[in-house]
Amino acid sequence: MSDENNKFPGIPEENNGENNNEEEQDRKNTENESDTQGVKITPLQGMYRSWFLDYASYVILERAVPHINDGLKPVQRRILHAMRRMEDGRYNKVANIIGYTMQYHPHGDASIGDALVQLGQKNLLIDTQGNWGNIFTGDSSAAPRYIEARLTKFALEVVFNPKTTEWKPSYDGRNQEPVALPVKFPLLLAQGVEGIAVGLASKILPHNLAELIDASIAYLKGQPFELFPDFPTGGMIDVSRYNDGLRGGAVKVRAKISKLDNRTLVISDIPFGKNTTTLIESILKANEKGKIKIKKIDDNTADKVEILVHLPANTSPDKTIDALYAFTDCELSISPNACVIKNDKPVFLPVSEILKANTDHTVHLLTRELEIRKGELEEAWHLSSLEKIFIEHKIYQRIEECETYEAIIQTIDHGLEPYKKLLKREVTREDIIKLTEIKIKRISRFDSKKADEYISSLEEELEQVEYNLQNIIPYTIDYFKGLKKKYSAKHPRMTEIRSFENIEASKVVVKNEKLFINRKDGFVGTALKKDEFVCNCSDIDDIIIFYKDGRYLVTKVQEKAFVGKNIIHIAVFKRNDSRTIYNVVYRDGKRGNAYVKRFAVTSVTRDKEYNLTKGTNGSEILYFSANPNGEAEVLKVTLKPRPRLRNQIFEFDMAEQAIKGRGAQGNILSKYDIHKIVLKKKGESTLGGRKIWFEPEILRLNVDERGKYLGEFHPGDQILIITKTGYFFQTNYDLTNHYEDNILFIEKFNPDTVWSAVYFDADQNYYYVKRFQVESVSKPQRFIGDNPKSHLVKLTQVSYPRLEIKFGGEDKNREKMIVEVAEFINVKGWRARGKRLTTFQVQKIMELEPIIKEPSKPEPSDDNNKIEEDEDKGQMSIF
Repeated sequence: MSDENNKFPGIPEENNGENNNEEEQDRKNTENESDTQGVKITPLQGMYRSWFLDYASYVILERAVPHINDGLKPVQRRILHAMRRMEDGRYNKVANIIGYTMQYHPHGDASIGDALVQLGQKNLLIDTQGNWGNIFTGDSSAAPRYIEARLTKFALEVVFNPKTTEWKPSYDGRNQEPVALPVKFPLLLAQGVEGIAVGLASKILPHNLAELIDASIAYLKGQPFELFPDFPTGGMIDVSRYNDGLRGGAVKVRAKISKLDNRTLVISDIPFGKNTTTLIESILKANEKGKIKIKKIDDNTADKVEILVHLPANTSPDKTIDALYAFTDCELSISPNACVIKNDKPVFLPVSEILKANTDHTVHLLTRELEIRKGELEEAWHLSSLEKIFIEHKIYQRIEECETYEAIIQTIDHGLEPYKKLLKREVTREDIIKLTEIKIKRISRFDSKKADEYISSLEEELEQVEYNLQNIIPYTIDYFKGLKKKYSAKHPRMTEIRSFENIEASKVVVKNEKLFINRKDGFVGTALKKDEFVCNCSDIDDIIIFYKDGRYLVTKVQEKAFVGKNIIHIAVFKRNDSRTIYNVVYRDGKRGNAYVKRFAVTSVTRDKEYNLTKGTNGSEILYFSANPNGEAEVLKVTLKPRPRLRNQIFEFDMAEQAIKGRGAQGNILSKYDIHKIVLKKKGESTLGGRKIWFEPEILRLNVDERGKYLGEFHPGDQILIITKTGYFFQTNYDLTNHYEDNILFIEKFNPDTVWSAVYFDADQNYYYVKRFQVESVSKPQRFIGDNPKSHLVKLTQVSYPRLEIKFGGEDKNREKMIVEVAEFINVKGWRARGKRLTTFQVQKIMELEPIIKEPSKPEPSDDNNKIEEDEDKGQMSIF
């Protein structure tokens, strides 16, 4: 191997200074040092340098890193080559495939068997039969003698072509093996790869087959494209930092978790690279550490993932979902590292460049196939035309009197002379020899018409091949479209692309510890079981501590820590919490004014002391309160008696004090000495309602003005959700709530809103319309009936909706009908069936622009729970 090919990224090269001096010294030592018998001695350092580099080069090129053209490691390439040699349309025992592959791969049956199973589990190139293990549970495959395999139709079509394959001798020189298989597809990106070599590693994530084909077509058309991973284990992926698969990028992958009920979670997809066993182990480990609370786990996984996580009573399922993402392998970060072999060297390329290289290589291979086919057609045309001339003009009769073989050759050549101008190339000696090999039986049965038809078919195909060569890009696009049409249905996208919100571990961790304080000695911690209880906390929480002299600090929860005496307030600290407001009255110095202030502490440096006073010596906190929702109380202030002091007692409403930064001085409450301050009356929040938005991309609520604005929420307000499947329910406005991806409407709940729904009733087999108001319910309710085949067509909260009905089937010639819904049916209970629209066959129901009218109060329903129909009331249908 040349020195040039041995220079790889990740393997340090010698510089021009010290290392070169060492090499020179090694060379001199090698030349000068010898034993008494005249045998040269090579120093160990020199041997290490050359041998290690050779070994590193071998591992990189021949074992761990895939080739850019076919996307295969050597062992994979040799397995596929062996299977193609064995291919007869039937399944072969894996043990036989392994044995056959050992003619090409010198590393033993175990490595071949493992690589073969991994290829088979990708479900792209190898058609498997038997127990090949389970990528979901991590179960291993059966022994090679029990399982079978053969190449898929996809592999036979895109991977092999001996005419365009470059060959090299196998390791023992007895066989020929491909340098790289002529793969006409971005196989490297479809399968993905992971390998660790000496000094570098390769990690290319798998992508979707149809999306790869679309990207190749877009590239050939000169259009932009983007590619994102797709994993066989499903799940969800955030690709915002994918960085085209380059080093430094990362993707987040998540398991798909949903709520079966308030005490059971269902994990239906798992993150790539994990199985149900390792995932459950991580959940149990988090439970043991107290990060989450679970009752038990049931693994019902077979051909699909189903892990049931049972929760104890009074445990929030939404917070548990977030905790699973935060503390277990339900969420992982994967860093791609696209390293491939190109021109016998490892290089790092983005995914888009790999696809472009694979697509260009496909164009090259298709061009070579067309050129080879063109040569075959031209040769067939030449020989067929030559044979036709030889027989039709009875040149074979001229050789009857020839006595030598050479004379026969010359006679035939001379007989062909007048017709050579009709041919497209020179007549060679080999051509004449082939004419001499034609049997008399074939000459006697020669059919000139069939010969002309055959030559004509060759000319037509040759014309088509030449046209394809001249239009190779459209030809390649059609080739990719053909692949997509045949194979994309079997390979749908498994992984859902989503944006993930950042989960703060401190907000979702289970409060698995209790915080205690020893005020006398100045200690706080979770191990002070005999001292004063403060609150529940977790071992990753921070706590905020306020002192009598105005100092405060934030520190981490510990088993026991000395924090000092004169503590007036201690609590769990929530970063970026702008709704917890501290109301404070403090004296500046020993004889200074009394100041009042309101502030929030949103972010501080841990274990750094701050001061809420002006910092004057002798300052003291006279009144302190912490209000989780910005409440402002009324204080009763009593001053110390002094001459000519008229108002010794007065009241102060904290609501009059503006909320400012924690470093603000505050306003003067009194210039006189204060005897005491007591709470006169608890107040209400001065922060107003909480403004809530819903971000549809991540299906989460937020207060950061992202997505749809839902409104300003006060205690007791609810959010209404109506699903596409006809359910409605309410939730609170907790930011940890999880919502499913089937929301039709989400808004602030208003019980007075009148909804108009058009739906197909599968029980009656007709379309119905109903107007109703939703109630506050504890669990999802279906307002279109319980039959799962019933489906919602239209839903609106417009006061006076209008519908246009277009008929179909036998009634397609009927005129379209307009329905004024508010006049057609009164407001009923949500359980009512409503009123049938028509008895005729409906093709389409469309909502028209409403005629604006002054809204009026809905008519009350006699019985909201009674199922009503127009037939029962004796009302006539509109038709």
